[in-house]
Amino acid sequence: MDPESRLRLEITRRQFFGRTSTGIGTAALASILNPQLLSGRTGKGITHGIRPDLPHFAPKAKRVIFLFQSGAPAQMDLLDYKPQLEKHRGTDLPDSVRRGQRITGMTSRQKTLPVAPSIFKFSRHGESGAWVSELLPRTAQIVDDIAIVRTLHTEAINHDPGITFFQTGSQQPGRPSLGAWLSYGLGSETRDLPSFVVMVSIGRIKTNPQPIFSRLWGAGFLPSDHQGVKFRGVGDPVLYLSNPPGVDHRSRRRMLDGIGELNRLRAEAYGDPEITTRISQYEMAYKMQLSVPELTDVSNEPEHIFELYGPDSRKPGTYAANCLMARRLSEAGVRFVQLYHRGWDQHDNLPAQIRGQCEDTDQASAALVTDLKQRGLLDETLVIWGGEFGRTVYCQGRLTEDNYGRDHHPRCFTMWMAGGGIRPGISYGETDDFSYNVVKDPVHVHDFQATVLHCLGIDHTQLTFKFQGRHYRLTDIHGEVVKPLLA
Repeated sequence: MDPESRLRLEITRRQFFGRTSTGIGTAALASILNPQLLSGRTGKGITHGIRPDLPHFAPKAKRVIFLFQSGAPAQMDLLDYKPQLEKHRGTDLPDSVRRGQRITGMTSRQKTLPVAPSIFKFSRHGESGAWVSELLPRTAQIVDDIAIVRTLHTEAINHDPGITFFQTGSQQPGRPSLGAWLSYGLGSETRDLPSFVVMVSIGRIKTNPQPIFSRLWGAGFLPSDHQGVKFRGVGDPVLYLSNPPGVDHRSRRRMLDGIGELNRLRAEAYGDPEITTRISQYEMAYKMQLSVPELTDVSNEPEHIFELYGPDSRKPGTYAANCLMARRLSEAGVRFVQLYHRGWDQHDNLPAQIRGQCEDTDQASAALVTDLKQRGLLDETLVIWGGEFGRTVYCQGRLTEDNYGRDHHPRCFTMWMAGGGIRPGISYGETDDFSYNVVKDPVHVHDFQATVLHCLGIDHTQLTFKFQGRHYRLTDIHGEVVKPLLA
């Protein structure tokens, strides 16, 4: 018996089911060699890799830019105005407000939980009359374009499970991220760039920056080609993007063709979906050698755009530069752009630290919305701003007239949304006088995720993937679309 025939006889049970469950082989390989064969059409262009059952209904948004503020911004210092707190300054948080709810070990040993009102001034802005802190003067200018959601809540009380829950729908690592789910369901609007791109920045005040793990943009149990591709601010935008010394473009093409042929033989023999993924990722890497350098070269941006995003927009790796790049990526057809900005974990010296964070982020966040709007892209691009939870109204550590810290608070926090499918110029939900509990229109993290998917034409209960005998979804078995937020 020749070696090839022997190899075909040695197929394992796992490989057999891999073939039959995923349709690997002729169809999968053909989709790599000629993506249009299995592509769906949306709007004016071709969407590559879209599932045949999607969208479930007409989408309002085609893509998402998620401006994740890692570390948890203090909602009562930014967007949840509580003027009555001044009369409670320094008094212990009432039991009727706390209700025996869990707090972290960082403040559980404090003898008192003194109320710390915000020292920052608030004022109304726009036709909507939204209350915005003096820390966010540029966000104040776009309040009529955004929906401020004040009643987010979550079960997680510490950073890692909190951010993991927000990004993947589970506090336990290993599930697919939101961007991976969208890549899996909706594919990409471009063949030359990944459908999911990630960028990470840190502000000028580097106190207590929470770590960011690559699993936050992982594909979990989905095919690995749906995981996010991280763009860097220093050196090559993507690792190993440039050819090594002595290797030109032709040599790289011949090498990939040879590796591709070996992988195709292995895929036909074993039917492992990850082999097909590897083939497609090699091809994507090759295409990115041409598309990414052009995309990341911002020298063709006009001067007024740099002025709009602020002086940091010329400095690669900064939040402002990443916001500008997010617009360029979205405009080029990237389905999901995830920005992580570290440094919002302000347990002490909050007034100075939060001021610095806002100086780093406020102008660029507002500029992104303005830029998309003036280009006619905001209606089809969903922009999200916020962190993994909020912060406590009581002070962590010593309270003074001009200084305080705040601990983690999962029971109410604030985010904003803008663009595709979202009703602009509203403030949704109410918290109590202490910004401690939701009193009207709660929005759980799973509700938020369901609403995001809805904007993209997806019924969150129907976007599933079978793994280890169970059909999983981003929202687990929970989640309701928040219809008042929809345009």
